[in-house]
Amino acid sequence: MAKLGFLGGSFDPVHFGHVLGALAAAKEQGLDRVFLVPAARAPLKPVEDSTAADRLGMLQAILPDYPGLEISDHELSREGESYTIDTLRHFRKAYPADKLYWIIGSDQLAKLPLWKEASNLGQFAEFICLDRPGYGDPAPEMDSLRIHRMAGPRLPLSSTQVRDRIRRGQAVEDLIPHKALVYVRQKGLYRNQS
Repeated sequence: MAKLGFLGGSFDPVHFGHVLGALAAAKEQGLDRVFLVPAARAPLKPVEDSTAADRLGMLQAILPDYPGLEISDHELSREGESYTIDTLRHFRKAYPADKLYWIIGSDQLAKLPLWKEASNLGQFAEFICLDRPGYGDPAPEMDSLRIHRMAGPRLPLSSTQVRDRIRRGQAVEDLIPHKALVYVRQKGLYRNQS
């Protein structure tokens, strides 16, 4: 039985909080594989600034530099809104003998009760919550869900902040992996949006 971790998100763009958080979860929880799962469209977030192809392209660009990470394009191939419960059902069928862990940041913890079929999430996976600076919310009362709290990378960082810095022409070299930055510059992402 393998222990598989899944980190969902828009990855618009992927940044060090995503990468270091996924690697930290793998190390602390002894995960055998960790998949980054870009959402086609996250129901509780605004529309992404870049296309699904570009968000996937950024992840593919950085993958060789992070051998502990893999990508699943399951949600992108389904299109439409991406619900964690549907994705977990898919992965449970794909990996029936393995133990599944869904990785979230503490900014998402309080929102868990709002997720589709939230009370059923625990049937498919345990959750790993990466504590983020500024988000100390207690775990919601959800008896069916096992949540492992751990210290995430102490980076007060979000994709929104990265996009804003790029729009303003500010440096982001210390915020996102180099190959993602090269991809962003080659494609001219985030420059022409207001």
